[in-house]
Amino acid sequence: MSQISPSILSADFARLADEARAVDGADWLHVDVMDNHFVPNLTLGLPVVESLRRATDIPLDCHLMIEAPDRWAPQYAEAGAGSVTFHAEAAAAPVRLAREIRALGARASMALKPATAVEQYEDLLPELDMLLVMTVEPGFGGQAFLDLTLPKIRRTRQLIEKHGLTMWLQVDGGVSEATIERCAEAGADVFVAGSAVYGAEDPAAAVAALRRQADGAAHRGCAG
Repeated sequence: MSQISPSILSADFARLADEARAVDGADWLHVDVMDNHFVPNLTLGLPVVESLRRATDIPLDCHLMIEAPDRWAPQYAEAGAGSVTFHAEAAAAPVRLAREIRALGARASMALKPATAVEQYEDLLPELDMLLVMTVEPGFGGQAFLDLTLPKIRRTRQLIEKHGLTMWLQVDGGVSEATIERCAEAGADVFVAGSAVYGAEDPAAAVAALRRQADGAAHRGCAG
């Protein structure tokens, strides 16, 4: 079953509680945390995550595009995030960090930039609940999907199956009705969608439509 995680990066920051309610039926609410160091953008941090946790029953999927995630990521788990994603390129001790996040009751996830090969992290996969393959360069919403990431999604799914893991495979960046099926066919099962959801007249209906597309494509991929 495909999961849809609408990104509030594309929402109205002045109305975040209302925007969270607008995607009723979503599996997760994706929160992009950027520090203007690891990526050239500055968004929101712990206080907003804590406020969102009180404003919605949708579990929070926090994607930390920050330096020193070893220091900061556990605090997002403590703030109530259901899933905390740190970047492989920024973490000093990814195994230790993943175990710490899990010990605090959140799902541990690791993200890879488009140019970062998944193979070098194969032995680390059992420590994770999810791997995020970025399908754009992290930093800004609204970017065009990078087709060159599709083979990497397929290779990641093959590694997950090779080791008999139940971890999820998430994609983030340019995911829309025009690209989600290719991602699902390649093996992704959790989809971050920003403008495709919050740019729609009915965000909740957009979430349901994207999930149907992904489920149908995944079924065709299995049948093939």
